[in-house]
Amino acid sequence: MAKTIVVKQIGSPIRRTADQRATLIGLGLNKMHKTRELEDTPSVRGMVNKIPHLVVIVEERG
Repeated sequence: MAKTIVVKQIGSPIRRTADQRATLIGLGLNKMHKTRELEDTPSVRGMVNKIPHLVVIVEERG
């Protein structure tokens, strides 16, 4: 079974740069307090690390 992480959006994309908004959309997040379960890959980790002020890792599974 592949490792997964649960990512939750905690910040608003309002008044953020276009690349930060695009990163949120790439993660599948677009509304406050929405969560997504994503595969734990280096690319997903990089996206999360790019916007640590907007998202938080709630849980790591697998």
